[in-house]
Amino acid sequence: MTLHPDEIRRRLSCPVAEVALAPARAATLPAGEHDRAAGVSGWSERRSGSGPETLVVPELVTTDDGDGVPLPDLVAASVLVAIVLSQEPGVLLTRRHARLRRHGGQVSFPGGRNDPGDRDAEAAALREAWEEVALPADAVELFGRLPDQATGTGFLITPVLGLVERLPPLRAAPDEVDAIFQLPLAVLLDPDAPQRRAVELRGRMREFWVWPHPEHHVFGATASILVQLARRLRNAG
Repeated sequence: MTLHPDEIRRRLSCPVAEVALAPARAATLPAGEHDRAAGVSGWSERRSGSGPETLVVPELVTTDDGDGVPLPDLVAASVLVAIVLSQEPGVLLTRRHARLRRHGGQVSFPGGRNDPGDRDAEAAALREAWEEVALPADAVELFGRLPDQATGTGFLITPVLGLVERLPPLRAAPDEVDAIFQLPLAVLLDPDAPQRRAVELRGRMREFWVWPHPEHHVFGATASILVQLARRLRNAG
């Protein structure tokens, strides 16, 4: 499935659709990820029936089944979910520096916690993108937001949608970002690409999304947000 840039713009402007769960399958995380997974953001999506308890949050907020944090105690954060238009369009991602205290070595969108000086989530996401990868705000065309993502590590993430028509040279902040890369749009639009996985952690089976990439392990909150983005692009036709 391929989309013309104008069609991408149109679909980004469409209302949010709920994401249906795919069946989980047992899996073992790559070396080094299993221990970190106990605190990873985004065990992703609402559960029903007799499944694990989930954080109770307002409508249009995607929850995880990590250790619940009361909604008033969640720290507001914003990320820039930017589609880059190029010969091979893709979604801009980073790998966090391994030395970072929170989510070190994990794949994420450019972003972070909101500062008091940020007027809104969009301002926070654009500021963080500039600080982390030197992406100027005027290079990003904004298209609203995806559903908030409550995480088991205590954050309420607002994903801000953007489109970058001409990607300027990027520069990774040396203390925060190890790598800058993209998930190809062709992968994002493939309904068979994201996989629902499950691991046993602290005596409970927990589920999460994983996206394929030849060099990086894309899971957790980042993978859940990508699922929401994929659903919007695929179902807004």
